[in-house]
Amino acid sequence: MHTLNTTTGSQDPNLDPIPDPDQFPNRNRNNPQSRRPRGFAAAAAAASIAPTENDVNNGNIAGIGGGEGSSSGGGGGGKGKREREKEKERTKLRERHRRAITSRMLAGLRQYGNFPLPARADMNDVIAALAREAGWSVDADGTTYRQSHQPNNVVQFPTRSIESPLSSSTLKNCAKAALECQQHSVLRIDENLSPVSLDSVVIAESDHPGNGRYTGASPITSVGCLEANQLIQDVHSAEPRNDFTESFYVPVYAMLPVGIIDSFGQLVDPEGVRQELSYMKSLNVDGVVIDCWWGIVEGWNPQKYVWSGYRELFNIIRDFKLKLQVVMAFHEYGGNASGNFMISLPQWVLEVGKDNPDIFFTDREGRRSFECLNWSIDKERVLHGRTGIEVYFDFMRSFRSEFDDLFVEGLIAAVEIGLGASGELKYPSFPERMGWIYPGIGEFQCYDKYSQLNLQKEAKSRGFAFWGKGPENAGQYNSQPHETGFFQERGEYDSYYGRFFLNWYSQLLIGHAENVLSLANLAFEETKIIVKIPAIYWSYKTASHAAELTAGYYNPSNRDGYSLVFETLKKYSVTAKFVCPGPQMSPNAHEEALADPEGLSWQVINAAWDKGLLIGGENMITCFDREGCMRLIDIAKPRNHPDSYHFSFFTYRQPSPLVQGSTCFPDLDYFIKRMHGDIQR
Repeated sequence: MHTLNTTTGSQDPNLDPIPDPDQFPNRNRNNPQSRRPRGFAAAAAAASIAPTENDVNNGNIAGIGGGEGSSSGGGGGGKGKREREKEKERTKLRERHRRAITSRMLAGLRQYGNFPLPARADMNDVIAALAREAGWSVDADGTTYRQSHQPNNVVQFPTRSIESPLSSSTLKNCAKAALECQQHSVLRIDENLSPVSLDSVVIAESDHPGNGRYTGASPITSVGCLEANQLIQDVHSAEPRNDFTESFYVPVYAMLPVGIIDSFGQLVDPEGVRQELSYMKSLNVDGVVIDCWWGIVEGWNPQKYVWSGYRELFNIIRDFKLKLQVVMAFHEYGGNASGNFMISLPQWVLEVGKDNPDIFFTDREGRRSFECLNWSIDKERVLHGRTGIEVYFDFMRSFRSEFDDLFVEGLIAAVEIGLGASGELKYPSFPERMGWIYPGIGEFQCYDKYSQLNLQKEAKSRGFAFWGKGPENAGQYNSQPHETGFFQERGEYDSYYGRFFLNWYSQLLIGHAENVLSLANLAFEETKIIVKIPAIYWSYKTASHAAELTAGYYNPSNRDGYSLVFETLKKYSVTAKFVCPGPQMSPNAHEEALADPEGLSWQVINAAWDKGLLIGGENMITCFDREGCMRLIDIAKPRNHPDSYHFSFFTYRQPSPLVQGSTCFPDLDYFIKRMHGDIQR
């Protein structure tokens, strides 16, 4: 092994001789003076005996410069050095782990507890913030005391005050007894335990006082200690549990009604808009949501954008000091709803579609859907020399350039990107104009030539060219799962072909989201991006989840179809907006539809949170009683959530202007106050 050369004149006078413990195999290793240092102590010891450059050059270190013992003692020293290096790495890993835990704690306190922690806060800052929250004063030097009085030369430890009928003297006696118990209970540590094991022992002992699992831990035998601990537990059990989720502030945005901008891009009724915004302001609404319709702004000629009506509208909103969320609406409005107002895709796009109808989604019967453009042309130059994603990008870039001043001011808080039918990330699988009625399973929309070529190419690459076609037994729009060979129990959806097709079909949806969001991030740098996620809750109690499959979510009962979607959204730091289902019909109707709105909501929302996404909400139906109001609040602010997760915002959608009386939601004022945390249960 490597030892220092003790020959006169060859030893560096700056180095103190430190004996190697391995030279004394008979020494008692349980003696603290002979224990080998660990962690930072090992690193310091290694530094103190490290050879200098002169030692190496002069051959003063045995086994390096050819001195005596160079051939016989090299193994032990090298082994000790390797052990020290390993210990250094273990120490680094432990420190990284602790820093990661601290970072998550600080992030949670900043995000959910509104603690004003500095950017490089440490645990001292956290303890000080918690102490101040509990009513204590903490000086810069760490002196902590009650705000009512400041004792001289006495350091008191911050504790959370407990409202209890017990007297203060009784609580002081309890605390004194508890401290005495802790002094009597000494934790003994086995010398052979590693630092990692040591951490485990300390944590376990802290969590379970008096636990006899570790032989070195002294049990608590004091009667006074037991009485004090029991008394303190009684006080804590009598204290009501605070549900901090209730106090969180969830911003509420109100959707402005469709039709305030006409088909020529002009603001219809400025005075009516002012009255509406004034009423919203009186309800303490945080902001408004407005659709920017592709079919209006670029309605007549490609790359000719008319923003004048929106400019006038945004100036009025600025006067009321309301935040603004804008929707890049690349879809049709009115095709699936009764009413006189209709917004189609741009006229020049419809003209292109007359010559090339495959730019639209197509069902098995060859019927075209004009709700939005086919995702299979995202990279096909079929729109006057532009691809689908280039058309979307040019529109977004024009908006960003036109309203740059509003982005700089911070008036525009977020931009929602429409990615499919109804502005939601889904296929147009439930078209009412083609006779679809709830709870029909819908139809696959992949029978245009571009999608079919893509499917055939994918099938050939898998070595099964005959898979390059859509299912032939998937039923019609209003079929039920058990009526089809594809979606029935143990149906073809779970066969090798079925899995291949459904995976390909859902990947088109994910690929479209990725294509558009990558460009949206370029157009709207440093602006929150929102994507709307649909609530397809019927047929949810079946094994196949047929309605979700036709809409593009490969989410049967044996597979999670939302996590892959949210992974893509996470890549682009997107906020998901979930369309919250409401009490739309009776429980019997839900049973007949095999629907489970609560189950779907739970899966989607928790899948988003598991992926680290922020998530907001929007109501699906527009008329609510008090029960429906409470359901929305429970979805947005889950009670007793272990991580205190909640929605980052909520959008209220109403069919008519709020100023007309809010007859569909008489408890709107109460709902907003609950979302803001002004009223709790």
